[in-house]
Amino acid sequence: MSRPSARGARTRRLAVATVALLAGATQFLGTSAAAAATTTDAGHAMTVPECAGLDQMSIPASVMSLPTTGGRVASTSVKTSVVSGATIEYCQVDADIFPVDPSAPDIKMRVALPYGWNRKALMFGGGGYNGTIPDLAENVPFGPADQPAPLARRYATFASDSGHQQSPTAVPSLDGSFGVNDEAVDNFAAGDALKKTRDASLFLIRHAYGTTTTEVYFAGGSTGGREALVVAQRWPTAFDGVISAFPAWNNLSEILDIGYLAQVLSRPGAFPGPEKQTLLYDSVIDACDGLDGVRDKVVSNPRACHFDPHALRCPGGVDTGPTCLSDPQIDAVTAMSSPFRWPYRIASGETEYPGFPFLSGADMRTPFLGFGSTAPADPMPVTSGYGMQYWAQWVKYFLTRDPGHNSLAVDPREPGKWLDRISQLSTIEDRNNADLRPFARAGGRLILLHGAADELVSSRSTSDFYQRVLDAVGPRSTRAFMRYYVVPGANHANFGTPAFAAGWDSLSALERWVERGLPPTNPVVADVNHNRARPLCDYPDWPRYRAGDPDSASSFVCTR
Repeated sequence: MSRPSARGARTRRLAVATVALLAGATQFLGTSAAAAATTTDAGHAMTVPECAGLDQMSIPASVMSLPTTGGRVASTSVKTSVVSGATIEYCQVDADIFPVDPSAPDIKMRVALPYGWNRKALMFGGGGYNGTIPDLAENVPFGPADQPAPLARRYATFASDSGHQQSPTAVPSLDGSFGVNDEAVDNFAAGDALKKTRDASLFLIRHAYGTTTTEVYFAGGSTGGREALVVAQRWPTAFDGVISAFPAWNNLSEILDIGYLAQVLSRPGAFPGPEKQTLLYDSVIDACDGLDGVRDKVVSNPRACHFDPHALRCPGGVDTGPTCLSDPQIDAVTAMSSPFRWPYRIASGETEYPGFPFLSGADMRTPFLGFGSTAPADPMPVTSGYGMQYWAQWVKYFLTRDPGHNSLAVDPREPGKWLDRISQLSTIEDRNNADLRPFARAGGRLILLHGAADELVSSRSTSDFYQRVLDAVGPRSTRAFMRYYVVPGANHANFGTPAFAAGWDSLSALERWVERGLPPTNPVVADVNHNRARPLCDYPDWPRYRAGDPDSASSFVCTR
């Protein structure tokens, strides 16, 4: 039996005390007055936020476990919005958390406090380099189309920009200029802003409702997925349950691989343009689609898919047009799909990044998040891949702290004078502590998700992290607090037109596990774009077609 939430236990003790207090009140006020007190004091006051009273409120540094110089509420306003089809009234609180270093940016945070609060709270993670506050009315990553978002369920939701503000002229989520400040880097990459925001938000929630939360959850994807793992690793008692989707947990390791690929793809004739990207993707799907028992444009068994790009080789290896790949393009595609190992040690202990699944179902063409329509160059074109632009920002602001530095001049295979800085940053950006036993002992529950066709953060990397957890914690103990699912055909954040746009009510599954001790059982994931469903299989299982309607999850069985 799972351990009840510590916050839930405190709430139950509070409820017992409240009942005793109200029972005594009947002796002095009478039954009707006591009933009124129950409704007004214990009900209304605990579910309706005191919005105006929070305006300009000081947030003491003492309520945050990490160093700050305190904070202050900048503004409050009562808003009415349609969230998941429902009209939701809530108090929006915008606040700043002040840094220790006066030259560091503030952390800008926001809390949405709904009327009819359910006594729970959920923190959202960010994306890319962050720099903006996530939408507090959004759903969890890979969330369901037919179930309400957390705010519509009357969660108090909160998030921050992770301690820096994106330039209005920058490409969204791709402004790394804050990397010149150490405190800002720690807030973002080490996750310090997460705990500061969590502590300040719960302080404001207590003041708004006059009571504490029963459960606190975290949900995030990509950078937010890494943040989800950070809170489980660093502050095991801070959250009762965590949803981590497509997490960039080994951020520096992936950056080194992307930097190497930027060099490869910048070579003359090496970059496969959009037509050749289409050729590659269609050829892989045609070769591997049927390996799971049905042709549905989804590669459900990517580990059995080993497409050889030499099958698309142009005569003589020379580029003759969009119907084939030249030798430099084959070399580039092979490099993108293979592990990248660096021949030196870094302090995080990481040694490689496992490469991307472009030869087993991932699509280079995904708008914005894919590998772009033009080759990497200096300066880095906005039409190049998302990862290439991320690399350029990292080199300029995190590594060299020289905004004019040519990112293609840094070779991740032989970094030379930059090796020490790379090693130092690895201890901040590679969040690779797989010993999650403290989180499990605290009653925490973790749902880990990734799309098998992710073109930006490799699912192979998440599978590697999961295996490390199994090794550190043990299979039986891991299963007591953690589930990991790989969704065939799903890409990064359902961006563009994925083969399978994943939608699963992971929040309800997490609630049942944390609050009632009921782990996920036979979950089903929907394709929200194509009106079909598949069983959500525990990794390393995958859904194999048996018989029946190929759009029905019951026609598939999880197998290895």
